[in-house]
Amino acid sequence: MRPISSFLALGDSFTEGLDDWRPDGTPRGWADRVAEQLSASRPGFRYANLAVRGKLLDQIVEDQIPVAERLRPDLITFCAGGNDIIRFSCDTDDLARRFDAALARVTATGAHVLVFTGFDLGRMHPIIRRLRGRVACYNELMRASAERHGSTVVDLWGMAPLADPRSWGRDRLHLTAEGHRRVALRVLEALGEPVIDDWRTPLPEMSPPPWQDWVREDLRWMRDFVMPYVRRRLRGHATGDGYLPKRPELLPLRTLEHP
Repeated sequence: MRPISSFLALGDSFTEGLDDWRPDGTPRGWADRVAEQLSASRPGFRYANLAVRGKLLDQIVEDQIPVAERLRPDLITFCAGGNDIIRFSCDTDDLARRFDAALARVTATGAHVLVFTGFDLGRMHPIIRRLRGRVACYNELMRASAERHGSTVVDLWGMAPLADPRSWGRDRLHLTAEGHRRVALRVLEALGEPVIDDWRTPLPEMSPPPWQDWVREDLRWMRDFVMPYVRRRLRGHATGDGYLPKRPELLPLRTLEHP
C-alpha cells in the first residue's frame, strides 16, 4: 500500500457521522476520527468527506464516485447500500451487482479502498431483525466483490460491541459517539495504524431494565422514528434532501475545522 497523504470518504449517514455530534451540532463520526488520527503524523495530510445521509447506492455512484475519480486520493472508504437494504423491497443480488460495478470504478482510481460489511442486527428490535438475512447475504456478495477488486473489508458484522443496543442512537439506525469511536479504531487497525484502545473491549455490565421500560421505548421508537420514516417515503421525500457533503474537497484537516 502506498503512503497515505490524502483520504476521501464516500457513503451515507454512517460515513457522514450521525449520531456523533460536535458541540456546534455538526456530525463528526468515525471517518473524521480516522482522518484526525492519520493527520497527526502526516504533515500536509488532506481529507474530504462526500457522504450524505439517506443516499442510496445509485445516488452515491452518480454524485460521489466522479469526484473520487477527479481527486484520486491515496485512501478511499466506500460504504454504500445500507439505505437500499432497509427499503420496503430490495433485490440483494441486483444491489450487489451494482455495488461491484461501482467498486470497480473506485479501485480504478489507484487508491487503497476499504469497504464495509453491514452490522449484525440480530439483537435489535424485531422489525429491524427481520432484515438480518438480507444484510448477511449482501455482506457475502460484497466480500466476493472486494476480493475481485483487491479491496480491504472492514468487518462491522463481527464487532460484538456494536451488537449491544447501547452502541446505537435513539433511532436505532445510527451509532452513538462511542460506536463511531470503535469503528474508527477498527478502520485504523485495518490500515495497520497504531492505536491505544481496543475496539473489542466489552461495554460495562448493565442490569437489564424492566420489561415495561422496553415496551415504552419500543412505542416511542415507533412513534418518533418508524412512522415519520414511512410517511416521508410515501410522500416521496428522502432523508438527504437539501443536504450537501460536509467536506467536498481534499483540504488539510485543520483548514476544514478552522475556516
